[in-house]
Amino acid sequence: MSDEFFTIAFRLGLSAFVGALIGLNRDLHGKPAGVRTHALVSLGTALMVIVVMPPGEDLTHRYDALSRVIQGVLTGIGFLGAGVILRDPGLRQVHGLTTAATIWVTALLGVACGVGAYGPVLLAFAFGALVMVFGGRFERTLRRRFRPVRGDPRESTIDPPS
Repeated sequence: MSDEFFTIAFRLGLSAFVGALIGLNRDLHGKPAGVRTHALVSLGTALMVIVVMPPGEDLTHRYDALSRVIQGVLTGIGFLGAGVILRDPGLRQVHGLTTAATIWVTALLGVACGVGAYGPVLLAFAFGALVMVFGGRFERTLRRRFRPVRGDPRESTIDPPS
């Protein structure tokens, strides 16, 4: 087996692993997209990048192809992310935005794994994990501190137009 094979296996494995970890967070919070969805999104995007820019080959003239792949991935992921967003007009709330955002970030992590940008993958994953773990608590703390109490705490502080 060649070095290219092991490089491809590592990139695909890393992409599935970071996607699965992000999906685990969503799954533990009871969200509709979990481990499998996130792992497959990351794995699929890494695969597309590797197909266009395989390791060990001259990639000088392939950057334009990579750009088109990334554009296509982001467009497609937008549709997948939109599928997890739900709007409840009665409560004036939207649910699923964080999960949609994690799907989007997972796709980008897959792209970065696919090109072998390991440093950015690890940094982005670490920052994303911090946001997912502590972001909700931070938001709730700010809401309690700065939003006046008026009935339902989820209620908007801006009065609707008459």
